[in-house]
Amino acid sequence: MKQRNPALNFTGVLVIMLSSLAAFPQAPTPADAVALAQQGKLPEAERAWRAIARNDPHDAGAFASLGVVLSRQQKYPDAAAAYRKALALNPKLPGVQMNLGLAEFKQGKLREAVAPLTAALDAEPGNMQVRILLGLSCYGVKRFADAAKYLEPAIKADPGNLELRQTLAQSCLGAKKYDCALTEFRQILLQNPNSSAAHILLGEALDGLGRTPEAISEFQAAANAKPPEPNAHFGLGYLYWKSHQYEDARREFQEQLAIEPGHAQSLAYLGDIEWKANHEKEALEFLQRAVQLRSDIRIAYVDLGAVLTQQKRYPEALAALRRAINLDPSQPDAHYRLGRVYQATGDTAAAQKEFAAVRRLHQKSEEDIATKMSAASAQQP
Repeated sequence: MKQRNPALNFTGVLVIMLSSLAAFPQAPTPADAVALAQQGKLPEAERAWRAIARNDPHDAGAFASLGVVLSRQQKYPDAAAAYRKALALNPKLPGVQMNLGLAEFKQGKLREAVAPLTAALDAEPGNMQVRILLGLSCYGVKRFADAAKYLEPAIKADPGNLELRQTLAQSCLGAKKYDCALTEFRQILLQNPNSSAAHILLGEALDGLGRTPEAISEFQAAANAKPPEPNAHFGLGYLYWKSHQYEDARREFQEQLAIEPGHAQSLAYLGDIEWKANHEKEALEFLQRAVQLRSDIRIAYVDLGAVLTQQKRYPEALAALRRAINLDPSQPDAHYRLGRVYQATGDTAAAQKEFAAVRRLHQKSEEDIATKMSAASAQQP
């Protein structure tokens, strides 16, 4: 085997070192780094700023500038690290909070983007770019009330921005600010009358305000669109179900299943309709199909528990009702049905515990209603 010549290896390393030194005959200066960036030589500018930061580890500006060059190369994780170092050295360095927030946003790290963007907006309240980025970040992490707060002024500044208006409208809907959602979705429909998605979301806002007949009209418009909105028939069916118009609801759920045979929610509500009509066999079939497809539809487990109790299949009924309670412990119906199962199986102590939970939840509901009524009365002139 031929041995390598150590002298040749040393010579090669020396050539590389000399080439590197030739790029910067002396230690690079900020002016050198800026000139390289302006010429579009971003890797060279990055090396220059790294050298400057290495020579003076307390130079916050060097780290901030390094972050900018890294961001321009789309090296966002490294850019974010450089910005954080700059802020650790000088928290008041202008523009760095915004740049850090933008680097996190570009990575899809929306939760991490919120704090620096909030600080940037506090420092510069009129900066619309920061406001929009912060609003979008809050929306992305489901802080809907905050998203609406930040995006409302942005829409006033740019009323024709349909995409931004839709995000604001959905934020209002998520925050249960139904009047705001109503206003925004109507504006969307003025600009785009054929938006079936906007009809659905407008329907949700109207339903939230208790205006169910108007909500039904909006869902009908979405269902009749060409092509129809994917979940329009289910949404319309749900509104009919909620209004106790069960035959109309049944028709819409079946329409949804014709489009999407595996639509678990439609199966669950069809099961509920069959159970209410005392069609035990059909109800069980729909409900079992629903929970096989999805394990998070609460009404399917409540009704499944009721059907199985009726059939005296108590262990299965217990499992279904416990799952319903895990999905939402604040609803009394599953607790009541579970108590009945415990009663039927002779577990009196467990039954009393569930019935006590039912009484407690009903009392809380009555107190919540009384509080809302008092608040409404206090607001009246």
